[in-house]
Amino acid sequence: MSTVNRKLQYSLAINEALHQMMESDESVFLIGQGVKSPWYVGNTSQGLLQKFGTNRVIDTPVSENAITGAAVGAAIAGMRPVVVHPRMDFMLYAFDPIINEAANWHYMCGGKSTVPVVFWGIINRGGEQAAQHSQALHALFAHVPGLKVVMPSTAYDAKGLMIAAIRDDNPVIYIDDRWLYRHEDTVPEEVYEVEIGKGIIRRKGTDITLVAVSYMAYEAVKAAQELEKEGIDAEVIDLRSVKPLDKGLLLQSVKKTGRVVIADGGWKTCGVASETSALVSENGFEYLKAPIRRVTLPDVPAPASSQLEKHYYPTYQNIIDVVREIVS
Repeated sequence: MSTVNRKLQYSLAINEALHQMMESDESVFLIGQGVKSPWYVGNTSQGLLQKFGTNRVIDTPVSENAITGAAVGAAIAGMRPVVVHPRMDFMLYAFDPIINEAANWHYMCGGKSTVPVVFWGIINRGGEQAAQHSQALHALFAHVPGLKVVMPSTAYDAKGLMIAAIRDDNPVIYIDDRWLYRHEDTVPEEVYEVEIGKGIIRRKGTDITLVAVSYMAYEAVKAAQELEKEGIDAEVIDLRSVKPLDKGLLLQSVKKTGRVVIADGGWKTCGVASETSALVSENGFEYLKAPIRRVTLPDVPAPASSQLEKHYYPTYQNIIDVVREIVS
């Protein structure tokens, strides 16, 4: 396959990753609710059913625990399933096979058995979907030993991290945000991986470090562009992987800037922003010129009102406001 770079939407980049992995490895299959639908999972499964058939693209009844348990069993038996949860809120029904089984299996078998399964959860925030359909639960999964957790923010990373997750012999939680699905990025046609556990500097700067994940990385770049007009040079780090965190990249940036703002689309208490803040405090306290600040969701459930949503979900403007306070 030729290495051709072209603009591709985020959702179609995931689709391409699934196509390429299912073509190259017959053990890879997709299972979940709505995978045969052209819209239910945001075009990410477009064309898969027609090409690979119902044995490898399995549209299921609404039973998250059963679907996920079947995928875990298939992985233990030697397959490489990708199980999709179109609204990750309902992954809560599947905690037993994900946490009790998949996360612990390799350890409890003394390293003699692996569980190469991808648990793919989609965040559906906004749109007046209210508290039970809008939750970003990545911090819950990052708390569990035995699970890797990745959250791409660009089409390039969406493809590369999906391929890396499928090839990994460990269970990987792959979480993406539907707000990113129409964003475009330069994506190679070739098969490639984005290494799990490695963040990336989206923008270099010297005055302050903005650390962000998933959709908030997009907002952090916008914030940095606006701050530049005010003479504030912000460095933006996109974590890409929330477990493991890229400790080296974070400390290298903080040593240079001395100031940190962490932006996360999850809740504040015990969240990814909290863990990132603790990592920097424990390992790079001597570099800090100001207290670490967090921009997150408030510790309340998502509202159903569109007017309340405008105040609930953080944006680049919230990041800018906090940066101004620190730098001044």
